[in-house]
Order: sequence, then C-alpha cells, then structure tokens
Amino acid sequence: MDRRKFVKCLVGGSALSLYSLSKANAAIYQHIAELNQDYLQELSPDGVYWEGIRSHYLFENNLIMMNNGTLGPMPEPVYRTLINAFKVQVTNPYKSYSFLPSKKEEVRTKLARFINASADEVAITRNTTMGMNFVANGLDMEEGDEVIVFNLEHPGGINPWRLKERRCGIKIVPATLGVPPENVEEIVELVKNAITPRTKIISVSHTVYITGLIAPLRELSQLAHDNGILILVDSAHGLGMVSLNMREFGVDFLASSPYKWMGAPTGVGLLYVRQEVQDKVLPTIASSGWDSRNNARRYETLGQGADPLIIALGEALDFQNIIGKERIDRRIKSLAGRMKQELSKMPRVRLHTNMDTYLSAGLTAFSIEGIRPTDIVNYLREKYNIVIRTVGSRATSGVRVSTNIYLADKHVDMLLEGVDHLIRYGV
Repeated sequence: MDRRKFVKCLVGGSALSLYSLSKANAAIYQHIAELNQDYLQELSPDGVYWEGIRSHYLFENNLIMMNNGTLGPMPEPVYRTLINAFKVQVTNPYKSYSFLPSKKEEVRTKLARFINASADEVAITRNTTMGMNFVANGLDMEEGDEVIVFNLEHPGGINPWRLKERRCGIKIVPATLGVPPENVEEIVELVKNAITPRTKIISVSHTVYITGLIAPLRELSQLAHDNGILILVDSAHGLGMVSLNMREFGVDFLASSPYKWMGAPTGVGLLYVRQEVQDKVLPTIASSGWDSRNNARRYETLGQGADPLIIALGEALDFQNIIGKERIDRRIKSLAGRMKQELSKMPRVRLHTNMDTYLSAGLTAFSIEGIRPTDIVNYLREKYNIVIRTVGSRATSGVRVSTNIYLADKHVDMLLEGVDHLIRYGV
C-alpha cells in the first residue's frame, strides 16, 4: 500500500489490518536492509542511501524540518503502527486493556537494549520533564542540602529543583558554563568547584538545548561517584541523536524524549534509574504496585495510559535499529559538522556550539551580529521552507538548527545560502 492509498484508507474511515500493516512496514524495512547491503555500514554517503531514508517520511509541501529538537516527525512505519493501535480502541475496547498493555514489556526490553541497560531500570514516562520531576520529588533531601545545576538548564530541568527548594529548603548551586566551553576539563572543573559537603546530587543537561553542548557524562559521573554524589541527566534530545550507553556513562538517572530525534509520537518518554539507587527514589504518583514493584516499574503506577504511544515507540526503535545507532550518530554529526565549518568562516556569525564532536552532535546554535534571531527564522522559512527556532537570551540569544537523518547536504547548503544573504544584504 503506497502513501496515497494509505491516507485515503484512513480518511475513508477504515484502517490497516494487522496483516497488511506488518506487510507494509516489512516492505520499508526490506528497502532499508537492501540499502544497507548496497552502502556499507561504515560509510554514510550523501545521495541514494539517505534519500532512501527520507522517502519513508511524510513531509508535506517540501518542508525542510530543522527543528526536530523541539518536535520531530514520525517515520511512515511508526505512523502506521500508531494509527493501527489506536484503531483497536475504536473497534474492540476490550483489547485496549487486555492485549495492548502486554506489548509494553516488549517495548521496555527493546528500549533497555537500545540504551544498554536492564529492563528493570527502565520506566516509560510521558516526557523528559516528567522523569526529571520524578527524581527531584522522590529523593529524600533535607533543608540545606545542595543540588548542582548548569546555568543553561531547560525549564523542565531546573524547575523541579526550584519546587523542591520551596518545599524542603534545599539549595540550588549553579555551575556557569562558557558559550561554548573550551573543553571537557573546563566543564568537569566547573562542577568540581561547586561541590561542598552538603552536595547530594548533580543535575545537568546532557544535550543543552540552548547551545547544543553535549556534556561529558562519563567524566561527570566519575566525579560525582568519587565524591559520593548522585547524578541526574536531562538528555531530552539524546534518544535518536547520540548513542546512549548507560553502562558506559555510569549515570544514576537519565530522562529523555524519543519524540524529538527518534521519531516516536509525543506523549512517551524514558526514565532510566540505575538498579543500585532505586531505593533512594520514591514514586511521585502512587497506585497499585508503587510499594511492591522492586524495579523501575514502580514509577509507572500512573493509572490508564495511551498504550498505542508505547507500541509506536517500539516501532520507532525498530526503524532506528535497522539503520543502526552508530550510522545515525555519524550522519547527524557529519551534517552538523559541515554546517559549523561553513558558518565559522562567515563574518559576523558567532557559533554557540563546540566544533569538537565529543562535545556536540545534532544541535547547532549561532547568532549573526546585527540580525535579530526572529528575522533569521522568518527569512529561512519564507525563502526556503526551512524550519528552525530561536533560543536563549542575552549572551546565548540566537537560533538553533537540528540536523537529523532525513536531511541532505543540499538542505544545509540552502540554510548557509540564506545566512550568507542575511549577512550581505540584511532582512
């Protein structure tokens, strides 16, 4: 079934059967498998391979989506699976609570494997903000206890601690990042200097949404544990953008939103809680099982949820897996690296993102002296149908570009052409 027939089928009030859904998705995965055979895994060529991947997205009117850091598109198989799963409630509500929930454990196992963790360490939440709040609310902290945070945290990363500060009298200790920081040592030393005997937890962004910094988690985790401190990570953009490896990172808690870079639907998120520290965090929301589940499932006693979102997350994981995490990581960094190299040559352009690929990935932030960020956003949308966004304020005020796998070098060239025009001629 091609796209046109599929959409017509939905509009007509029908939907794919399980058999035809599996057949349609299998055809897409077969196409990607054939591309993998034709273009070796160690290569990430522009052209046929990535054009083939882009063909499995459903963009309208030649939209060039360079803001999936806020919300990304779903690949076609994920969309099909989501619609089919929701159709179950329309046609047979019984299956919505007797059959669909059982699929959740399959997705949990798949998600755990994707981040190199145990299924018992994975809670499926709504989004990153929920995960960050669960940890902040669930930790037992006393008045005067301290939490170290970056100065460039997302509201969903800092406000849980502000709420706890009001309730419990804890102290928030900011660690002020450079824009961009020079190297790993600068970041680690910054956090190290903020540690005191009252520090209980370090809560930092892994993927800093304002500047595109990728924080060095291995080094920060080592620092935290050497000092008997917990570490919580906001990796909202991590799933699908960089290769997440919980065993390698060594963090205690990590929250992420797979609907940004991975292509899952909105309303589904990840909370990783390391097995050894689960007894330190009580659930925020309590229903049956909060006090009897001896694993991360205790943080999911939330009542009835939308299981189709979770099933679609499983499909998004399948889509990523058949391409390959490492290949996706390389492609995203390749596009971003080329864009940063060219932007760095342009007069009046200030890069807010590191050139070092250990400290950066698919988020690139920059500003143009004398040009308002909103004017950059509007010009690129009107001229090229490119979607980017404004970010930051004062020293970090600028625009942010996301370079996901459905983009090509020609799309980066169009953005660079637009920036060059603004520098030369203004708005």
